Amino acid sequence: MRQPAITPASTPTPHAEAALPRLYVPEEVAAVLGCSAWWVKDRARRRLIPFARVGRAYRFSGEHLAEIIRMHETRPALPQQRAAAPAPSAKSPAPQSPSPSAAPTARLRARPPRRNRQSHFGTAA
Repeated sequence: MRQPAITPASTPTPHAEAALPRLYVPEEVAAVLGCSAWWVKDRARRRLIPFARVGRAYRFSGEHLAEIIRMHETRPALPQQRAAAPAPSAKSPAPQSPSPSAAPTARLRARPPRRNRQSHFGTAA
């Protein structure tokens, strides 16, 4: 019998594990992120998250997964430094009204209710 030229994936060689990264399917990534596989595939299709495409399938490495987590991470808001802005003193003049050269704003009017727009004869068109 002849030996296959390529060893089957079920029997990994010791040096192959170190050379090739582990690729995750969208369902596995979704389980880790706590979202749906549809969300993962949709974001990959719209190129909003990093991925590798093997044929027509989306695959994700551990680095991709870590970057997706970093991309959607929310940091706490920094407290605003109030000491940087000078406090208004009692000697400063009162704020002035906007200059007349500013663009005039259009006044908005509410539309009359629909029941008032019907014809005088009480029939609806």
